Amino acid sequence: MVEQNAIIKTINLNCFYDNLQVLRDINIEVYRNEILGIIGPANSGKTTFLRALNRLNSLNINYRQKGVIVFEGQNTQDIPDSLIRRKIGIIFAMPQVLPVSIYENIAYGPKVHGIRDKHRVEQLVEESLKKAFVWDELKDRLKTPATKLSGGQQQRLCIARTLAIEPDVILYDEPCSGLDPISTAKVEDTMSLLAQSYTQILVTNNTKQASRVSHRCAFFLMGELVEVDQTRKMYTHPSDPRTDDYITGKFG
Repeated sequence: MVEQNAIIKTINLNCFYDNLQVLRDINIEVYRNEILGIIGPANSGKTTFLRALNRLNSLNINYRQKGVIVFEGQNTQDIPDSLIRRKIGIIFAMPQVLPVSIYENIAYGPKVHGIRDKHRVEQLVEESLKKAFVWDELKDRLKTPATKLSGGQQQRLCIARTLAIEPDVILYDEPCSGLDPISTAKVEDTMSLLAQSYTQILVTNNTKQASRVSHRCAFFLMGELVEVDQTRKMYTHPSDPRTDDYITGKFG
């Protein structure tokens, strides 16, 4: 059951790269323990929106933004970069595993954030792999290089690595774009089970994936938020005809 209280809220969010405006007056709330799907054609600002939430965009010297992003009642500009990126983790389109063992991939984050107790690190590794529903597949291979895993296993390892730093929100930027259908299904199953404890935001160009996984869905078009609603309602009775045209494949 989705709790109807916002963990993230954007107020008149505008994003720019130099003089190019990518997002215009985005006002949206993200509820606790929901999966919010974000759909829309290429160059609609979906990824920029995602990266604005944990301030990854600020690493680009040409980026600037106006408006407010609120996380747990606090303006994110008042939260240190290291803390906001720990609280709001991100999974990228292609698995970004480190060229070390499965164990060290998971242990890296907690160690960076100051956890030195070996027992606690081992505990976090096991807990995170279990939460990502990949423990049974990998528990006897923890010393194996992560690069030896399949693409789907690598992506779920990346989810586990994010969970190890104990975030509140997980962002996904096209997490299944390079995966086969079986691996995609496993990642989607993982997301659905994680919704019991985490807030998740999924950017996807796959409208069918958004319909399968998300509780609510937001449709972005040319930098604007056209509408956001319960996924089932949006997919059957959208408020805006442009949403219907996109979902039914008339453009995009």
